[in-house]
Amino acid sequence: MPSLSDWYTAALGVPPYPYQQRLAAEDWPDVLKIPTGLGKTAAIFFAWLYKRHCNDVHTPRRLVWCLPMRVLAEQTARLARQWGERLASAGLLSRAPAVHVLMGGDVAQDWDTRPEDEAVLIGTQDQLLSRALNRGYAMSRFRWPLDFALLHNDAFWIFDEVQLMGAGLPTSTQLEAFRRRFACAVPCRSLWCSATLHPRWLASVDFAAHCPAPRLAELQEDDTAFPQVRQRIHAGKQVLPLAGADNSRQLADAVLAEHRPGTLTLVIRNRVRDAVELFETLRKRKNTPPLCLLHSRFRPADRAAVLQAALAAPEGEGRIVVTTQVVEAGVDISAATLFTDIAPWASLVQRFGRCNRAGERRDARIFWLDKRAGREQDARPYTLDELNTARQRLAALENAAPALLPDTDAATAAYAVLRAPDLFDLFDTTPDLAGADIDVSRFIRESDDSDVQVFWRSWPGNAPPPDMPGPAREELCSVPLGDAQSFCRKGNCQGWFWDTLEGAWRKADRLRPGMVLLFRDTAGGYSPLAGWKADSKETVPVISPKEEKAVAAPPPALDGDPRSHAARQSLREHGERTTAALQDLLAALDNPVPPSCLPSLHTAARRHDWGKTHPVFQSACMPADASDIWAKAPRMERYDRLGFRHELASALALLHTGHDDLAVYLAAAHHGKIRLSLRALPNETPPPEGIRFARGIREGDILPPADGLPEVVLSLACMELGDSAEGASWAERMIGLLETWGPFRLAFWEALVRLADWRASAEEV
Repeated sequence: MPSLSDWYTAALGVPPYPYQQRLAAEDWPDVLKIPTGLGKTAAIFFAWLYKRHCNDVHTPRRLVWCLPMRVLAEQTARLARQWGERLASAGLLSRAPAVHVLMGGDVAQDWDTRPEDEAVLIGTQDQLLSRALNRGYAMSRFRWPLDFALLHNDAFWIFDEVQLMGAGLPTSTQLEAFRRRFACAVPCRSLWCSATLHPRWLASVDFAAHCPAPRLAELQEDDTAFPQVRQRIHAGKQVLPLAGADNSRQLADAVLAEHRPGTLTLVIRNRVRDAVELFETLRKRKNTPPLCLLHSRFRPADRAAVLQAALAAPEGEGRIVVTTQVVEAGVDISAATLFTDIAPWASLVQRFGRCNRAGERRDARIFWLDKRAGREQDARPYTLDELNTARQRLAALENAAPALLPDTDAATAAYAVLRAPDLFDLFDTTPDLAGADIDVSRFIRESDDSDVQVFWRSWPGNAPPPDMPGPAREELCSVPLGDAQSFCRKGNCQGWFWDTLEGAWRKADRLRPGMVLLFRDTAGGYSPLAGWKADSKETVPVISPKEEKAVAAPPPALDGDPRSHAARQSLREHGERTTAALQDLLAALDNPVPPSCLPSLHTAARRHDWGKTHPVFQSACMPADASDIWAKAPRMERYDRLGFRHELASALALLHTGHDDLAVYLAAAHHGKIRLSLRALPNETPPPEGIRFARGIREGDILPPADGLPEVVLSLACMELGDSAEGASWAERMIGLLETWGPFRLAFWEALVRLADWRASAEEV
């Protein structure tokens, strides 16, 4: 086995720092607190991969990197791919681990299909935490349970730059506490990291009970003996107040007066609109050095161009970069002169790390805008208390060298806290009778800081045509939910969304986090230079999507599940293949199922499609062939009963023939559509006899004998509350399973059966 130093030298050209070696050699800590610019991202990536290749059983297969902003996710993904490829090229790895990205407008579609493989999953907290709460943004609701299962089993969560996570931070700690409390099928763990993290921030109510003393890893004396480390943590930066810059015009005057040719001047504003206003003011001045505006509200291609320009070495007149919190963490930029709004102390420490980053200058300066906010709304996105505390520290600070900066001691703000009953409620993914779901946005971000994704197109007529493809990643721009709502109201600009139930573009009268909205290009609202700009009336340049890159293309049908389609397979053949696929998957995952539960999983794999013997399913198999009972057909016609679900018939047949509740549940849930709740859909046609019905199944339906199975007369008595001739109700049985095994193990076993079904369906006949 090559040494860790061999890995670092091959991938980075330098040996590891002592703390990076300790992270790879010792047990994982709970908290990693390392100053900016000292390779924290590399330390985590190489330690995870090295431990995996040393067969460390305490290091999960999936590295799940949760970041508060998409610019951080983009950079981390680029580095992870680059490092993995370099290790593979040097012969230190047989192949680089797959790197998948999940952020608004760039959602990896198939990362969840191979749980036995090592993989790096990098995403924003919106995308990752929504999936961890079983309400994944920008994805099919029927796939929510699969992502939920794989993010709570065999996953190593990295919560990076936690000072920016807001409401997502207590959610991350609560989820870790619940994994310890309710147990996982395969161990899962978390690591919180930042240059300014205080362990007290992790003390949410349940986490404090299950992990009262988080283990902290930080720099030690042998680290500071390294010249590179010593130079960075002692990099001098003079700190000066800047008064009299009460508006963009006055601030522009100060920035131009202090800017030095051949250097980079960085101006960090707290709000996007303030950054845009300053940028526009500077653009109007004569003889201004080259300018860049960087924030989180750009389309990817436009943002990449701006970021490339911002990171380029300044020459000649130098460069002025106006930005927001997006550079607080993860962006390797080093300014000679820094201007910053007052922000919470933890954020200021991060911003100071973007000035004289490597200690290469002796004349670096930081100017802080000594402008008092008189009202809470003026302090947003922060609080008055946070800003006043930071002002007191700034007033006493002359040098912002990292070694001289006091630790943050501020308490975190109060946010909605996820509790165990919330988690159990979220396990049921069935919408209510109005089609609505439990809103999880309060557990992910502050209510006024949730995003939607918007894109612009041109089309004839009033409504977008039904065959218009969904957006590609390069078209999408993240916009705060409130901004999008105001844009629709004030500008009378109609937004459209793809309705998966109706299979059509619909007017978006009610916006929700994670929504993907379509605007007509003439509605304005965007500039390639300034990004999202609600007051812009200029026609937005349309980016023509490439069909193969579409991330939200209109689905072909309401009940479509492309991975379950296959060439013709008989019921017997498909059951045998699914059972074999399950056995292979269990072996690859080191058998993560208790022996007492294995028979239930095998029964579900073998009999999950029993309900396909129903005449409604067999008559839909095309081309018609009555020579056998079919589980798969090359083409399916529409069912002659709206909403028909064969998996409900399978589950009822297993229930009627005496199988245990776990096998019944796993058969019902293998498409993610029948889980804890059992009821008819509002658009179903009631049978004329007035009998019980649900999901296209009617009381008294008969499954004929097939594949050694008996004839079964289906009863929906379990829909009723209380006991019936069939015993306990469906709800009581399923809730009993959830309470017995917990949400994480039950979801994982559900995922295994589902994946086995997919693999059996994909096999060649």
